Amino acid sequence: MVWTLVVPVKPLTLAKSRLVRGAAHLPGPALALAFAADTVAAALACGPVADVAVVTGDPRAGAALAALGARVVPEPPGGGGLNAALAHGARTVRERRPGHGVATLNADLPALRPAELGRVLDFAAQFPRAFLADAAGIGTTLLAAAPGTELAPAFEGRSRARHAASGAHEIPLPDVESVRRDVDTEADLRAAVALGVGPRTAALTGGLALLG
Repeated sequence: MVWTLVVPVKPLTLAKSRLVRGAAHLPGPALALAFAADTVAAALACGPVADVAVVTGDPRAGAALAALGARVVPEPPGGGGLNAALAHGARTVRERRPGHGVATLNADLPALRPAELGRVLDFAAQFPRAFLADAAGIGTTLLAAAPGTELAPAFEGRSRARHAASGAHEIPLPDVESVRRDVDTEADLRAAVALGVGPRTAALTGGLALLG
């Protein structure tokens, strides 16, 4: 199956507040943009991925990610939060790519490896809807829907349980840690750096003794 990915990016000034309170006062907007850019670049390098649509109202993020090759989809009128943005993004890309599978992907996966993402998407292609739990086992980093199937995102908080309850199939693959490792806290960032982050995140974090 060929996939279009939908990646939500919130306003950079509001991003990664928990992380900024920890990791040696790293700048939150710069970190959020680096995470998103490394995530999008890795996704675009993944074989089953035809294109990436970034849902954002942040002009700086939109310009930077468009320069990498992503398509920018404006946030829906009236807001509505993350799930509304994802549903809007899925509808928008399906108008253009009705034969593609659609998958949402978190924007804070700076260690993302294209081969691991490809394995996850190939597994997801066996089911109408499928999801991958995050490293903590509480949230979700990827939700996929086959052509003609509603995405029905239920992110934020304990989304793993909500996606399972909605009938989506949980993806049980081992050795896809880079697709699970989202970054919200300093501990998450340490773990991502240990996996090996992309060049933009590395440029911001490589000199920090706390990250090793």
